[in-house]
Amino acid sequence: MSIVLSDTIVALATPPGIGALGVIRISGPHCFEIFAKMMHRPSFKHPQSHKAYFGRIKNESGEVLDEVVSVVFKGPHSFTGEDTVEFSCHGSPFILQQVIEYAMRLGCRMANPGEFTMRAFLNGKMDLTQAEAVADLIASSGEQAHSLAIQQLRGGFSKLINELRERLIKFASLIELELDFGEEDVAFANRDDLLALITQIQNVIRPLMDSFHYGNAIKHGIITVLAGRPNAGKSTLLNALLNEERAIVSAIAGTTRDTIEESLFIRGIQFRLIDTAGIREATDQIEAIGVERTMAKISESSLLIYIFDVTELSPEELWEDLRQLIREGLSYIVVANKMDLNPYTEPADFLHPDILQKDQLVTTSAIHQMNIEYLKEKMLEIVLGGQVQQDQTIVHNARHVSALSETSEALQRAEDNIRAGLSQDLIAMDIRQALYYLGTITGVISTEDLLESIFRDFCIGK
Repeated sequence: MSIVLSDTIVALATPPGIGALGVIRISGPHCFEIFAKMMHRPSFKHPQSHKAYFGRIKNESGEVLDEVVSVVFKGPHSFTGEDTVEFSCHGSPFILQQVIEYAMRLGCRMANPGEFTMRAFLNGKMDLTQAEAVADLIASSGEQAHSLAIQQLRGGFSKLINELRERLIKFASLIELELDFGEEDVAFANRDDLLALITQIQNVIRPLMDSFHYGNAIKHGIITVLAGRPNAGKSTLLNALLNEERAIVSAIAGTTRDTIEESLFIRGIQFRLIDTAGIREATDQIEAIGVERTMAKISESSLLIYIFDVTELSPEELWEDLRQLIREGLSYIVVANKMDLNPYTEPADFLHPDILQKDQLVTTSAIHQMNIEYLKEKMLEIVLGGQVQQDQTIVHNARHVSALSETSEALQRAEDNIRAGLSQDLIAMDIRQALYYLGTITGVISTEDLLESIFRDFCIGK
């Protein structure tokens, strides 16, 4: 996607399909000229900004394509920073296509994915983290994801990164000055102060990196697999968590042959629940495929909820199942189900010092909704982990955490070189790299390849 700001671009800014209204956006240097031609109103070449105009769009032969309300934004006071017009048309796909094609015949070209937001970035209306937040806001599927995107769109994360960068630039300039006077062996940058600054910046960066697991979970949802042996009550538990009859429940073992996926929101955080086929020796080819898919889903999950029937499974069998399923980095909760059928079961009998701790075990009777709310609290507790404060800046973008990691490594090298008494040029190189990676986060330093990789996943009209 080549960056061409001299073009005037057009696209549908609302989702495709039939609706009451469809909004078409035009932005660029010839925007008002094209606007005047579309409305057959020469005076519209010089419209008033932030004003709505009612009129008819007519094609070259004078045929009315639609009656529209057009809102005008003069640059730089627009989303893109350019002259922009947004047409509110009737939501017929045929009408919208006719209007877009007419605008293209008058000199517009079709916008690339994310090009309106890219222009906003290039014209200084927002930095790169805010531009990325536009896509996150559109895609947000829960309260917490929405809050994260809004926080980033308002520039909270950008402000923090810029402050770190400015503090580091002051010392970088002094180190660079030392290089200019290298033959005179003078020191302008106090090494102890520089070490203290590096420590302060690391103390900000590392918690940001640590928050990525939580932020990424909020953004994409926590993949949560419900697994266990056949007839353990997985589907009943899924229905209980969702409070609806989503999965077929039967006393016949092996009812669930394929995975069932649903979303559950707990305090605004999305859990992507996956009910799976029972784990056992398959009796036919279809069941074998189901068990294989179960194991694949567990390997991809962030959270495993293992359900077992307290009337059927012994502690030794439970431990053996868990040994086969748990892996490094996988959080898990064990649900002792059907407690109503065996109320004298001692949960402590199932605990194991290396496999199952007390806080990982939840007793339930899914069919009677027993302890379901407590299970939800345990699920939420695992995500929050007690490590992230609600008012803390949270990183949820993989590109950002990668750049922060590179920054941290460069600063660590600089600290090691200072303590080893190495020359200014090595220290300067490490600080330059730290500044570079911090700059890529907000777009102070950017390349066309970087911008293309970020904006290509945007929808066309944004």
